[in-house]
Amino acid sequence: MLGSGSLRSLVPLAWMCLFSSVPHGEAKVLEKTFEEWLRYRDECLRRMASEPYPAGLFCNRTFDMYACWPDGSPGTAVNVSCPFYLPWFEKVKHGLVSRRCGADGQWVTVNGSQPWRDYSQCEDELEVTAEEEGARRLMVSFKVLYTVGYSLSLLTLISALLVLTVCRNLRCTRNYIHANLFASFGLRATSVMVKDALLERRWGVELLQVADWEALLSHEAALGCRAAQVLMQYCILANHYWFLVEAVYLYKLLIGAVFSEKNYYRLYLYLGWGTPVVFVVPWMAAKYLKENAECWALNENMAYWWIIRIPILLASLINLLIFMRILKVILAKLRANQKGYADYKLRWAGRGAAQSGIPAPPHASPPPCTSCNARPAIPWAFTVPLLCPRLAKATLTLIPLFGIHEVVFIFATDEQTTGILRYVKVFFTLFLNSFQGFLVAVLYCFANKEVKSEMKKKWQLWKLDHPVLCCAQ
Repeated sequence: MLGSGSLRSLVPLAWMCLFSSVPHGEAKVLEKTFEEWLRYRDECLRRMASEPYPAGLFCNRTFDMYACWPDGSPGTAVNVSCPFYLPWFEKVKHGLVSRRCGADGQWVTVNGSQPWRDYSQCEDELEVTAEEEGARRLMVSFKVLYTVGYSLSLLTLISALLVLTVCRNLRCTRNYIHANLFASFGLRATSVMVKDALLERRWGVELLQVADWEALLSHEAALGCRAAQVLMQYCILANHYWFLVEAVYLYKLLIGAVFSEKNYYRLYLYLGWGTPVVFVVPWMAAKYLKENAECWALNENMAYWWIIRIPILLASLINLLIFMRILKVILAKLRANQKGYADYKLRWAGRGAAQSGIPAPPHASPPPCTSCNARPAIPWAFTVPLLCPRLAKATLTLIPLFGIHEVVFIFATDEQTTGILRYVKVFFTLFLNSFQGFLVAVLYCFANKEVKSEMKKKWQLWKLDHPVLCCAQ
């Protein structure tokens, strides 16, 4: 077992591996420290085997898993330099660790078994330890936050998927796309929680022997968490590209169509579920060939991380452009309605746009899907005082559907943010990403007038089929 002074600092470093949204340079210290400890141990064993033994009574040379001790004279203190494998060795390289050799030629022990030693000069500064403890507690709070968010989102998304699947009258292209988006949110939440569970299991084992550390840091032990990491990256990419599908579909609905609805939906499936594979496979190959360490959560060479990052940024930027274009159409439509234009087309909203709270442009026509015959959720005649509230409502409704919040920190990458800005970025990213699935499911399923109407019909039919239960109540 490594020395207790070293373990107290390595355990928080290992625990930091649980977070994929924070920098992983600290986590890399664990593997490097163990490799340096092995080198220190091997050098100590070679030195002990090569040096001659003194005559008379003495405390035998030993390696106590923390430092390398030479032979000691009875009744004296033996001092050696702080071991070089400590991550903070540069700060304590002039310090000493000491043990006492008893008058009987035996090293002084504590409780009759544990070796006594004074390594106070080899410990890291208390101020740094306090800072690391504060950062650890903050990360614990973040983990609780996004675990609650993803759990709530997962339950809500599963319920929403069941509603869209069971109700036949809700089956149309718009709801199919919503269902795929819900599924991508659910898979993302599941992959994050599975990844966390595997990492906690990996770093939470009790390490008593050197073989335990070697097994912990072996490639075989990391297969499970690496697979979870790959799955998580795929689900995150799929989630972003279903944002893009939602944006493209609504843009097509408002601006005009080129292909048929059937061909479009197949393309949507390829875009949402197929595009992530194009980027995840090269990233996986690069990690396996160039950075095959731990759980593939470390990003020593940021060029490999950009294989995943660039498609996410690209999808977010396209969504932002479509979002601004749609808002421009909405604003122009609202202004036109205020001026009293009497075009009968202005009074019809495409069903997908209506359910999203989006006014239709003058040349919009009803979509081909005839299974979702809900009355437009928003009338197209607005008074002047309603212009800003309606625009604000449409804007706020589209932000979670398109993932527009992603652009807030789009240029503030992990390697560019430091200090308080890094924690602010991590907080908002984890909070919005974890609760976004819940918000989207509520807005586009449970708060949808068409869905509520269909659920009301189902409830009425159920009461007719179970009159005894209803009467009993």
